[in-house]
Amino acid sequence: MDETDDTLMVKAAWLYHVGGLNQAETAERLGLTRARVNRLLADALEEGVVSITVDRQLAGMVPVEEALRRRFGLDFCQATPALELGGSDAPAGADKTGLSPAQKVAFRAVGLLGANHLRAHLAREEPATVGLGWGRTLEQMTLHMAGVSAPNARFISLMGSLTANSAFNPFELVHTLAKRTGGEGYFLPVPFIADTLEDKQVLLSQRQVAKALAIAGTATLCMISVGELEESALLRRQGMLSAADLDSLHAAGAVGDTNGIFFDAHGRPVEHPLNQRTIAVPFEVLRGLNVVLMVASPEKTRAAAALLASGIVNGLIIDGDAALSLARQP
Repeated sequence: MDETDDTLMVKAAWLYHVGGLNQAETAERLGLTRARVNRLLADALEEGVVSITVDRQLAGMVPVEEALRRRFGLDFCQATPALELGGSDAPAGADKTGLSPAQKVAFRAVGLLGANHLRAHLAREEPATVGLGWGRTLEQMTLHMAGVSAPNARFISLMGSLTANSAFNPFELVHTLAKRTGGEGYFLPVPFIADTLEDKQVLLSQRQVAKALAIAGTATLCMISVGELEESALLRRQGMLSAADLDSLHAAGAVGDTNGIFFDAHGRPVEHPLNQRTIAVPFEVLRGLNVVLMVASPEKTRAAAALLASGIVNGLIIDGDAALSLARQP
């Protein structure tokens, strides 16, 4: 009987990581080429079948974590090691996702720490209701959530949908976590920016939308990320913002966004037509919830500092290079 790729991936992972065989021995045991085994092991990490834990306490980041915790009045701050991989080496080093190799490491590392935090919350909070933003950092978190059982957990998007084909869409993140944990998934079945103010009011009046927003307002944990307002920003790359939108947001004082809400250097939502049409859990509601911000790559430092100044964030999970950059900010 031919084995599926998933079965082979799990067997290769067990033989290599648990059995202690090297890649050549694993290939021989499974009757595969070494190149195939290498690919299966890479897929096992990418899909979260294998999780790697590193003792971050030995990385020398505790003083930086504590300084950031005190500075922004946080309950906790966790940082990955500072790997000194540099910033973006795009465009030459970037792939179709727009991430350089250095940025990919940062996103995966922060995703792993985020998954560990979410696992712990699901284990101690019964039942848990988890609100989710969107983006590549949170997508990486979902990839490290294999093997978690939380049938009583609820996962809810904190904003409307972006594009139908985006892997970073909040709908996809909610669906993935609900599937992996056996929990329930709830969505805001609306676009994250309505075409007009009138359209927004009509959408908000729908019972399913009101129900989803009510569930989000009871979240025991919210996991969000932050976006920078540059030409390379994911919203711009996804075609959700035009060049004219970017210019007008800058003119309004915006430096970043979270959940589609654009904010200034003090973390205050800016006066702008896009913010008026955004369908998302507002800052005033998030302020009363347990909100954890995930930050990957130093390019997001300015936007992260502004959002942290807003007072809506309770915990910070950040890559080491970005943490050092943030600590140096005045």
